[in-house]
Amino acid sequence: MLLQHVSRRSFLYSLGALALAGCGGAGEQLAALASTPAPRAAGAPTPFVHPGLLHTDADFARMAAKYTTSPWSGSWNLLITNWHAQSTYVASPQDWVYRGNDGVHGENYTRLMHDVCAAYQCALRWKISGDTAYADTAVAILNAWIPLQGIGGDTNALLAAGIYGYEFANAAEIMRSYSGWAATDQANFKTMMSTKFYQICHDFLVGHNGTEWTHYWANWDLCAIASIMAIGVLCDDGAKFDEAVNYFKSGGGNGRIFKAVYYLHPGYLGQWQEAGRDQGHATLGIVLGGAICEMAWNQGVDLYGYDNNRFLAGAEYVAKSNLIQSGTTYYTVPYVTYNNVDNVNQTVFATGSQGIGRACWALVYNHYVNRMGLAAPYSKQFALVVQPEGGGLGSTSGGYDQLGLGTLTCGRDPIATGALPSGLTGYVNAGAPVLSWWGSAYATSYNVKRATVSGGPYTTIQTGITDLLTYTDTSAPTGTNYYVVTAMISGVESAVSNQATVITGKPLHTYLTFDASSGTTAADATGLGHTGTLIGGASWVAGKKNNAVSLNGSTGYVSLPANLMTDVGDFTIATWVYWNTSSNWQRIFDFGDGTGQYMFLTPRNGGGVARFAITINGGKGELGINHTAALPTGQWVHVAVTLSGNTGTMYINGASVASNTNMFHAPFRMGSTSQNWIGRSQYSDPYFNGKIDDFRIYRGALSAADVLALYNS
Repeated sequence: MLLQHVSRRSFLYSLGALALAGCGGAGEQLAALASTPAPRAAGAPTPFVHPGLLHTDADFARMAAKYTTSPWSGSWNLLITNWHAQSTYVASPQDWVYRGNDGVHGENYTRLMHDVCAAYQCALRWKISGDTAYADTAVAILNAWIPLQGIGGDTNALLAAGIYGYEFANAAEIMRSYSGWAATDQANFKTMMSTKFYQICHDFLVGHNGTEWTHYWANWDLCAIASIMAIGVLCDDGAKFDEAVNYFKSGGGNGRIFKAVYYLHPGYLGQWQEAGRDQGHATLGIVLGGAICEMAWNQGVDLYGYDNNRFLAGAEYVAKSNLIQSGTTYYTVPYVTYNNVDNVNQTVFATGSQGIGRACWALVYNHYVNRMGLAAPYSKQFALVVQPEGGGLGSTSGGYDQLGLGTLTCGRDPIATGALPSGLTGYVNAGAPVLSWWGSAYATSYNVKRATVSGGPYTTIQTGITDLLTYTDTSAPTGTNYYVVTAMISGVESAVSNQATVITGKPLHTYLTFDASSGTTAADATGLGHTGTLIGGASWVAGKKNNAVSLNGSTGYVSLPANLMTDVGDFTIATWVYWNTSSNWQRIFDFGDGTGQYMFLTPRNGGGVARFAITINGGKGELGINHTAALPTGQWVHVAVTLSGNTGTMYINGASVASNTNMFHAPFRMGSTSQNWIGRSQYSDPYFNGKIDDFRIYRGALSAADVLALYNS
């Protein structure tokens, strides 16, 4: 079922005519950069901060100081004129809530949807104005729902438990300090949230209703994560809080931020997982992801900055792609194909609902720019477009997917000083280093500097970079190059960013000669420490060149270190193979982290041909190179695979046999990999039965002549 949205209108606007809300009350501006959560050990805080979901006491103090002045007042006026935010509001509790057609019950979830909105808005009015009439109304709504028996319907029941769960918990978190809410009622409300909302969300994340993990879109996982996190804080339940944080970081489904932000384009434009579906759902991902990050932040956990600000990369992509550049023309964004287990095969950016103005951008903008001092130009523009943000809009559920009112609740005064350029990374694509970095709040342009020695001295190789924040160094010398970036702010050059290291050329990355005759260690001849370990039925035998490793086809394989390819773009993998017995889906190598992200080479796939493939999105997302035949058995065969830019090539005995010019995934895009194996699959496929010798990984793509020379050697 598609989640509805509040509006399909496009926005025409003049940026020069709009003023943007900034951050904080008196004295907060100078402390903005110091508001980063203090580092602490992994796990839930002890004790929890209360109130500590979307808003803290410091936030409420700021709102109370600001709500009568523009632009905060615009959002406040939308609040107090909203029909939900009235002390005369009367709840409509139900014994059971149904969302989706189960063939028996009619949908009634809008009763819950409106009551949740009213509870939150009345709680907000009380907390800011001090008028207890609104507190009493909020408490009456919360208490009215304590007898809830359950949430049903079809699979869409999860959306009710997730979206309204995190929102209801936020309303209750605000009210927990109100003396008029009896302790017994509070306890009963928390029990209801844990038993009726949490359990549905937990069961969904664990089992995904029995489906393969790519079946459900990111927003399903994210609403479940948000609900579990909010209930964890409300109920002082560290296990629930940790469950949400851990899934956001490393879960199996598309709510994991690594999968929700499906592909990082140069300049950190992070293609959202639902960008090829429609923009109503893509923007919903920013609503839910932002709420998760803010709730975690207020408990001292920085999910905003996790994985080099990956959420910001997604937010900037979604914001840019839904903004009008001029007239009625939207900004264009890069796009790569997305496919899932249902073969959606989305090859182009989806324009459905493009321009939708969800009330979520003030939170994103104010955190990254006015708390952290980073540049977030497209989130900033969208915050201007939807300012002042309202909440609880319209008659469709999309208007209630977010609590909104961010201009009032998240607006902060502008930060005094921006951060340095940061998060600089680089990889090799088609032989050249491609750099990306995060900008500074007040910078007007950026300079790229390069050195051949770590720490410099650096030579400026490019100035005047504005947008996007990326640079491809086509003049980089072969070898190890060190890069930094500086910002120009009011005509003055800043200090340098972090240093990024990029190795160009075609040096060996890993070289397992397999020339040992005893033990279980396969030394890495490069000296870089990428040592192999023989596991199970793996043994030493005579090989093609000297000795080789023999794998018995049932338990034997070679394990390589974790994160073997995390900094590798272009590459070559070459080895000698002696295959004893032909069987589908054995692996020559398979590097990955389970069945979600991996790269492999098989001598024979289900179609009967040798295949190389790489994916970050499961089997249906594979990008592959297929030979026209399987590898022969009973003889030594030299096999090599290269990637240069988007062109992948397979070589057999020194000759090119297949290629694919749309291989846009490189090894580093798989992220962390803990299962890097020679002779074993990420799946429950047969182990390799045969011998492997002279296993090499190169940085960079060897040329056809290079591969032929390697074969002849």
